[in-house]
Amino acid sequence: MRTVAWLVALLLWTLVAGCDSGTSPDSGSATQDGGSGRRFAVSYQTVDNPFFSALTKGLRSVIETQGDTLQVYDASFDARIQTQQVSDMIQAQLDGVFLNPVNWKGIGRSLQQAKASNLPVIVVDAPVQDRNLVVTTVASDNFAAGKLAGEAFCKKHPESAKVALLTLPVNKACRDRISGFKAALEGKAQYTIVAEQHVGKGTTEAAHPLMQDILQRTPDLDAVFAINDPAALGCLRALEQAGKADDVTVLAVDGHAKAIEEVARGRMLGTSAQFPEEIGAAAAKAMYRHLEGQTVEPDIKIRVELIDSSNVQRFAKSGD
Repeated sequence: MRTVAWLVALLLWTLVAGCDSGTSPDSGSATQDGGSGRRFAVSYQTVDNPFFSALTKGLRSVIETQGDTLQVYDASFDARIQTQQVSDMIQAQLDGVFLNPVNWKGIGRSLQQAKASNLPVIVVDAPVQDRNLVVTTVASDNFAAGKLAGEAFCKKHPESAKVALLTLPVNKACRDRISGFKAALEGKAQYTIVAEQHVGKGTTEAAHPLMQDILQRTPDLDAVFAINDPAALGCLRALEQAGKADDVTVLAVDGHAKAIEEVARGRMLGTSAQFPEEIGAAAAKAMYRHLEGQTVEPDIKIRVELIDSSNVQRFAKSGD
């Protein structure tokens, strides 16, 4: 039924192009008045993450200024749903697609079909395995984000320490964050990684029981690095319930408002902030350059910055 709903929505959108912009599931509608009438879509692994709402805002800041439209789709962490969404977008003959892949390898066939149909695809936030199938990848420097967190951990724990990692192997961006964190620990024998747990969908709900299990097996845990802020919040919940919120250092990546609050409260050591609006705006600008026949660099990196006690007030005030 979900697949049918996506197809119906896209077919309706095609029929009304030029007289009605359509409405995206998250918010807002675009106008085509005075614009080229180009139609774009973005498929996210989930829309239940504030990061992607901000990324959409960045996309729309460019696309709607051109008088064009953007539809937003939620794959709900289901690679099969996302595959069908891309297929439907091809059938709808859109002008371009932005993609946040659920499975960085599994989406390959869909990308091959899009390229064969001359549908340009720009990947946002997390790369795909075969970058030759997309125009460009616009993402945070995820390795650097993980390394910043790892360096903060080492500074906090200069002596021996046990650390757990919450991972998401099917997502290349998350793999890079873990690699960056480990790079900061390289050559430092005093640190022991006691667990690497796959956090499923990277949600607060998924991380909570994992953290409970890790604490049962390693009650003297010193720190945990989670691949994103929602997972870190799940860790905090478990630590609080176990009476260990003041004993275990928590680090993550994203820079969400809730995580910034926890850094300000001292319950998180830090989170490597991404700038999703910048990612969205850069991706949209790259799409227009491509459509105008200009050369687009294959890899566009967006800055990251560690939020900790030294700068948290600046981020809290700015809302980043």
